[in-house]
Amino acid sequence: MRIGVVADTHSQGLPKAMLEDFRNVDFIIHAGDFCSLSDLKIFEKLGKVIGVRGNMDEPSLAAKLPEYRIIELEGVSIGITHGVGPVKTILNVMKEKFKKEKVDVVIFGHSHQAFNEKIKHILYFNPGSPTDTLRAPYRSYGILHLDQGKAVGEIIRIED
Repeated sequence: MRIGVVADTHSQGLPKAMLEDFRNVDFIIHAGDFCSLSDLKIFEKLGKVIGVRGNMDEPSLAAKLPEYRIIELEGVSIGITHGVGPVKTILNVMKEKFKKEKVDVVIFGHSHQAFNEKIKHILYFNPGSPTDTLRAPYRSYGILHLDQGKAVGEIIRIED
């Protein structure tokens, strides 16, 4: 199974390469900060979207999305949330948020910084932001590959 993973799109123009890539995934997971309902609809035109709300999402969108969720796909338990706090502490916040849950993967956003690392049997995966050109060292999104209970994250840098 191939899952497109994105966060922090912030109502900005979305990269063509990412949109094309997301036409060939089984699901799209958005870890918050779409910002508007119309942005969610752009992703829904590409396929099934599993999302959570971010701190910048307008009230009508935030009311439709949970703060966090846990889903099971291909025998992999995936926790999804947007995240809070500065870059240097967000990973600790994510560990704390899901420490009582049995998850194999934690997907988060907020920092705009891509992160793809397995720590104590849990894959922590932040796709970065496909639209940020100010706070992030590069623009990016992710692909999460699931196969027979195993998860492998891939960060895709946007070059254009």
